[in-house]
Amino acid sequence: MPLTSDADIRELLTNARTIAMIGASDRPDRPSYGVMAMLQHHGYRVIPVNPQITGEHVHGEFVFRELAQIGVPIDIVDIFRRPQAAGEAVDQAIATGAKAVWMQLGVINHDAAARAEAAGLKVVMDRCPAIDIPRLGIPKVAA
Repeated sequence: MPLTSDADIRELLTNARTIAMIGASDRPDRPSYGVMAMLQHHGYRVIPVNPQITGEHVHGEFVFRELAQIGVPIDIVDIFRRPQAAGEAVDQAIATGAKAVWMQLGVINHDAAARAEAAGLKVVMDRCPAIDIPRLGIPKVAA
């Protein structure tokens, strides 16, 4: 079952340091652009993943084509993709040893969530960390 309790979500966000954002955008009008900036301001390292803008930079971070290229441990994979595409993102998260997947608001894919949980990953679905962090009073991540 995806995490739904405030205590579980608070623990996940408090212990995370590195977030890979699949579907990160370089366009200021896109929700992922603002969420990435908010997460960085809160102290997380956010690594953007988007094959359409690979090699560019978003908020000072190099954009990777896929999770496997990142090469550092990932605490949370934040998925800004259509629900149908979330399965591929979850499979990448499993393959790279991420600790959790976070499907953004409106991203609901029960099959992908079940695969992630079966592989030992924590799952959050249909939520936004930029909403939950201030709502839960998550302290800023220490460097």
